[in-house]
Amino acid sequence: MHQDDRLVEITGERHQVVIDLAYARPGNLTGRTLYATNCCLLHREAEPALRRAAAMAALCGLRLKLLDAYRPPQAQELLWRSLPDPRYVAEAGRGSNHSRGVALDVTLVDAEGVELDMGTPFDAMVELAHHLAPGLPAEVQRNRFILLGIMVLAGFREIDSEWWHYELPEARTFPLLRDDRVECHGD
Repeated sequence: MHQDDRLVEITGERHQVVIDLAYARPGNLTGRTLYATNCCLLHREAEPALRRAAAMAALCGLRLKLLDAYRPPQAQELLWRSLPDPRYVAEAGRGSNHSRGVALDVTLVDAEGVELDMGTPFDAMVELAHHLAPGLPAEVQRNRFILLGIMVLAGFREIDSEWWHYELPEARTFPLLRDDRVECHGD
């Protein structure tokens, strides 16, 4: 088994987050399970920022819920095949920042574990999922701004087209990684 020492395992208990990887179950944009396990990995340089974000969320009585982190390149290829739209999915040959281990898909949950209303589901590849999408209720905008503030202050940056996606600045400077702890189901 190949394990990249640049990737560290994120656990709910150790990092004070909820882990529910969307691609470890069928209810995602591909309609099928991509990951054989719910193992959550993150680049060791991104892990301290995640810890800071979790601590800030706790100050608000909230927790981060991780929906994706490190993504094997094979899974990226399957996502690209499902939605070959570069506005929302990185072309597999170019590589995703998830496959570098420096990107997270995340939302917020309250003390009972209920997700805050962000206006669209995770992986809704539509204009309403963009940061600052017009026409959303004030509560949704407020929830998105809370998440944005937490993640940016912790050291991540957002991308415009997905309210849930955050990554380290200069993410493209990190190499694509391969780690078999997140096993991907084949074609």
